[in-house]
Amino acid sequence: MKIGILGLGLIGGSLGLDLRSHGHYVLGVSRRESTCTKAIALGSVDEASVDTNLLVTAEVVFICTPIGLIIPTVEQLIAYLPSNVIITDVGSVKTPIVQAISSLWENFVGGHPMAGTAESGIEAAQQHLFVDRPYVLTPTTVTPKTAVTVVEQIVRQLRATIYHCVPEDHDKAVSWISHLPVMVSASLIAACMSETDSKVLQLAQKLASSGFRDTSRVGGGNPELGVMMAQYNRQELLKSLREYRHNLDELISLIEQENWKLLEEKLQSTQQARIAFVDD
Repeated sequence: MKIGILGLGLIGGSLGLDLRSHGHYVLGVSRRESTCTKAIALGSVDEASVDTNLLVTAEVVFICTPIGLIIPTVEQLIAYLPSNVIITDVGSVKTPIVQAISSLWENFVGGHPMAGTAESGIEAAQQHLFVDRPYVLTPTTVTPKTAVTVVEQIVRQLRATIYHCVPEDHDKAVSWISHLPVMVSASLIAACMSETDSKVLQLAQKLASSGFRDTSRVGGGNPELGVMMAQYNRQELLKSLREYRHNLDELISLIEQENWKLLEEKLQSTQQARIAFVDD
């Protein structure tokens, strides 16, 4: 197929690498000419341009811009596209995006690949980024089944694991396991930096190892993405943050009371619960 990618960052660039490896002809569009040049050199796309007109011959278009640019980008793009073109996105928030774009474009399928790294930009693109990772599709009752089928076929070639849900359920779920961890991780880093003794702070920085690396990784990621998560999934994120604060207060109380028995029970419970979320 001839597939367009609008937005050549980590996700768009990685998507292009995999799609080209399966024989698709990939057209890339970026805001910067330098990014277009790099994308071609890295093999992420066959052609690239800063002009969205490049995508008029595409059969499917992936919108891989930051969350806040997805809707305005589609609004501009559809002026150039034939009505049979399938548009999908990779945004980590779905409800506002699906609601807005579905009313503008019939062949739209909301999507969210749950994959990424701490790096950003076309230079961070890598093959097989989506292998065995969840890829959520959020079609509505009016989404054409043919459009969903085409997107599913492409996602299967990425060797990702497909899940279907309504946009609202997606946003509630990712608030817990994606958006909340970003804020918690960022607050962990900020808390560490509040140490006023410079010698202690420097020692902590030198001693930081795998535990701190794992728990701080997402908090040290792309600030723009974190802000967009909070802005576009505000209510669900606030709900999860308040619940997290409640659990943190419980832990503080147990430690203040020196209630080691209940603290151990709490930690045993979380140890067992973690298995249902991730498999090490």
